[in-house]
Amino acid sequence: MNHWIDRYWIHFAAACFIAFALTMSACGTDTLDLRSFAGLSRQDKVDDAALLRGNGAPAGKHFSLNLIGVPKGKKATITSGNRIFLPLEGSAKVQLSQGDFQVLDANGTDGSAAFQLPAPDADGDGVTSYSVFARALGKPNGSIRANTCASDVVSGELVCSLETLVQVRTKGKSSFSNVSRELLSISADVDGDGNVERVPLFDSRLEDFFWSVDNQGLKLLQLRFVEVPTRF
Repeated sequence: MNHWIDRYWIHFAAACFIAFALTMSACGTDTLDLRSFAGLSRQDKVDDAALLRGNGAPAGKHFSLNLIGVPKGKKATITSGNRIFLPLEGSAKVQLSQGDFQVLDANGTDGSAAFQLPAPDADGDGVTSYSVFARALGKPNGSIRANTCASDVVSGELVCSLETLVQVRTKGKSSFSNVSRELLSISADVDGDGNVERVPLFDSRLEDFFWSVDNQGLKLLQLRFVEVPTRF
C-alpha cells in the first residue's frame, strides 16, 4: 500500500512540474524580455525587434513621454515628470540634449520645452541602441507633425530633416508605430554636396538639436522609448 502511495505522489509531482513548465513557456511567448538580447548578434537583435505586442510596441522596459496639447498656456516652470505640455493649436520647439532620459522643461506652451535622451547611434553604424514608438490618443481628428532639426557646426545654418513624423487621431483603437527615423535622426544634405544622407541625433557635424512640433488639435501624443534596435 505504501509503495502505491509513493508512486502516486511521484507521478503527481511530475505532472505538476510539467504543467508548470508548459504554463511558463506559454506565458513567455508574447514577451520580448530585454535579457533575451544577450548573446545575440547585432543582426539578430534587429530582426527580433519585430516581435511586437498587441498595441504595436515591443514589450519590455521603456521610458514613456507624453506630449500633451493644452488650450491655455502655463506660467509655472515645470522640470520633472514624464510629460511635456504643448499648445493645442500651434507650434513649439522641444530642445534636445544628450544624457539619460529626463524632462528638463515641461512647459512648451511658451514656445520651447526641453528633453534629454541618450545618443541613439553613438558608434555610427546605422543601427540604434533604442527605438521610439508613437501613437496618437484623445479626441478623434486631432493631428500633430514633427521634424528633427539642428544647426550646422561650421555655418550655423539650420538643417531640418526631410522626413516628418505625422500622427493623426482617428476613431477606434490607436496603435504604436516606429518613428525612430523621424525623431532620432536627420535625413538631409548635411554636407552640402547635393546628396541626402542620414545622421543620428548628436552627430558631431551638427549642434543645438530640437524637434519642431506643429500641433493641430491633438490632445495626447504618447512616445515610448524601448531598448530595441532600429536600422537607419
